[in-house]
Amino acid sequence: MSDTLRIAIAQINLHVGDLRHNLAAIRRARAEAARRGAELVVTPEFSIGGYPPEDLVRKPAFVAACEQAINDLAADTADGGPGIIVGGPWADATRLYNAAFVLDGGRVVARRAKHELPNYGVFDEKRVFDAGPAPGPVAYRGFRLGLMVCEDWWLPAVSETLAESGAEMLLSINASPYETDKQPQRLQLAVSRVVESGLGFVFCAQVGGQDELVFEGAGFVLNADRSLAVQMPFFEECICITEWTRQGEHLVCTPQALTPEPDRLELIYRSLMLGLADYVNKNRFPGIILGLSGGIDSALSAAVAVDALGAGRVRSFMLPSPYTSADSLEDAAACAGLLGMRCDTVAITPAMAAFGAALAPVFAGREADITEENIQSRARGLILMAISNKFGDMLLTTGNKSEMSVGYATLYGDMCGGYSVLKDVYKTTVFALARWRNAQSPPRALGPAGPVMPERVITKPPTAELKPNQTDQDSLPPYDVLDAILAGLVEGERSVDAMVAEGHDRATVLRVWRMLDRAEYKRRQAPPGVKITRRAFGRDRRYPITNGFTGLIA
Repeated sequence: MSDTLRIAIAQINLHVGDLRHNLAAIRRARAEAARRGAELVVTPEFSIGGYPPEDLVRKPAFVAACEQAINDLAADTADGGPGIIVGGPWADATRLYNAAFVLDGGRVVARRAKHELPNYGVFDEKRVFDAGPAPGPVAYRGFRLGLMVCEDWWLPAVSETLAESGAEMLLSINASPYETDKQPQRLQLAVSRVVESGLGFVFCAQVGGQDELVFEGAGFVLNADRSLAVQMPFFEECICITEWTRQGEHLVCTPQALTPEPDRLELIYRSLMLGLADYVNKNRFPGIILGLSGGIDSALSAAVAVDALGAGRVRSFMLPSPYTSADSLEDAAACAGLLGMRCDTVAITPAMAAFGAALAPVFAGREADITEENIQSRARGLILMAISNKFGDMLLTTGNKSEMSVGYATLYGDMCGGYSVLKDVYKTTVFALARWRNAQSPPRALGPAGPVMPERVITKPPTAELKPNQTDQDSLPPYDVLDAILAGLVEGERSVDAMVAEGHDRATVLRVWRMLDRAEYKRRQAPPGVKITRRAFGRDRRYPITNGFTGLIA
């Protein structure tokens, strides 16, 4: 009996519901692993159907198709090459599990159902899956593998059970979505499982974008002595061959050169690139369009789009009004030039005049106010959506999390679009990302290597330019103050009193609290966008629109 096992960790990009794509990706991974001498290929959680499947798993036809695909993959292993661990649905007479399947010798040799079902944040697994029993080790070619499915390793019970029942290593298949600062948390938890069990640990994860979620991969291996033996790349598909040797009752992984973790801003920027690219490509849009205002949000959105898709698939439009400054037109044109993308101009002044004339009898005797400002934004939204309809390109909306938090956005205006790349990015982070991108280019970017926007776009006061001499700070607290309060109220779920105790002005906190609550109805109608924080609007944070809680009792 051999004391060495070569395991290929397949960090691959999967497509929810596209079983042909997923089968092909797994087969390519197995073929490469076989060429490199692997005896087992490990793929991510629910790799056959793509994660998260959501209510697709309620369709019997989808479950049956996944089962057929798993059996087809199992048949592939009759060739004597490496076995495969694949994720997918497992249905019995009354239950449906999120499961891992071990394929070898032409058949399914073992199944393990996910025991711990996450039901928080973006996860609704208890809604669609049943919890499996605590798993025992899987026998594979003379080795005893402690196979777990994602959440099983976030809590100690499953790994302890596997260790007590004779597992020689822990092996987890995952579809763990990206959040800022999450990788250190994963490593810390993995160290806990290693210490508790005395076993080495494999974290196999998927890479790619799925609606709001982005998966960065970043698979790794810890040995029983808590040393990091393998660190795979971030945001890249990769097949990593690991070699394990039996030492006593445990398996030990031979250390490899580690991929360094990129800095925080690079990770965020690359998550935005990947999330947008996969949303556009997996939904088969030929390209995107966006409005270019000369401001920092649209400039950064355009930069991400060109880096993700290439300048040839991104088309921008300037939509000036009588209040648009010459500086804004100059800056928008300069951004387009630096990015190498097409930029056209469609003035909204005729549309403003037409709406004004149509509404004059109804508005007679009333002063102009925010209504007319919103008409400008909605005229832009109408024009951009018309262009999107005519050419088939997706409209990218450019608002950020700070604006969406407090409702500083216009329904059916600047909120129009199919996707929002900055939806979960606070304004202060927008500034930081713009400076970062002007200084360097991320790996695999399709855009230019140099600066992508004029310095003035970053330094000038933000403005919607819907009336003369307007700036964002006319309506909002300074962004550094606003974002600090929002982070406490949104991500931290802090109370008004707690925020005041941290040093914030009570009147400002109450004002932001009220704006945050009042804007819930707008956020319900906003397009999806890349999730990067622990509490993104949408699936992460679901508040009632009709909500009388003010944060105060008296």
